[in-house]
Amino acid sequence: MYLKRELSDSLVAFYGLHFPFKRLSKSSLRYEVTLGVGGNVGDVKRRFEHLFFLLRFERRVEVVRTSLILKNPPFGYTQQDDFFNSIIILKTSMQAKAFLAYLMRIEKKFGRRRSFANAPRTLDLDIIFFDNRVIKTENLTVPHPSWYKRESVVIPLAGVSI
Repeated sequence: MYLKRELSDSLVAFYGLHFPFKRLSKSSLRYEVTLGVGGNVGDVKRRFEHLFFLLRFERRVEVVRTSLILKNPPFGYTQQDDFFNSIIILKTSMQAKAFLAYLMRIEKKFGRRRSFANAPRTLDLDIIFFDNRVIKTENLTVPHPSWYKRESVVIPLAGVSI
């Protein structure tokens, strides 16, 4: 069950069982990661809950906080359903490159298909920040480019930063 709050004509916030969530104990894992989570195919809020539990039971990852879930219009390719987006802050023992590969395996497990840029998707996992590092490789750019221009990141991020 989710509580719903309209923020504007095009933005709706949802509050549920684990969104938002705050871990009470300290983590012993090394790196803090801010993860952008999104999707617009199928029951996305339920998929976010499944993702939450998958991450909670992974030894190399500890969920620290989650944000509300924001429903917002798509950008880029706009002829598709609205997106649901959230932020998960976690700690991990994995280096950035290994963590990215881990996220791509999770996306695939949740049925992600990469057909074209900004296409509809079951689950999209983006590294927004990785332990205050700046990384620029062929496959990974951190901080995530243009994160600060996207309501889908900024609004949920504001809730976990408090």
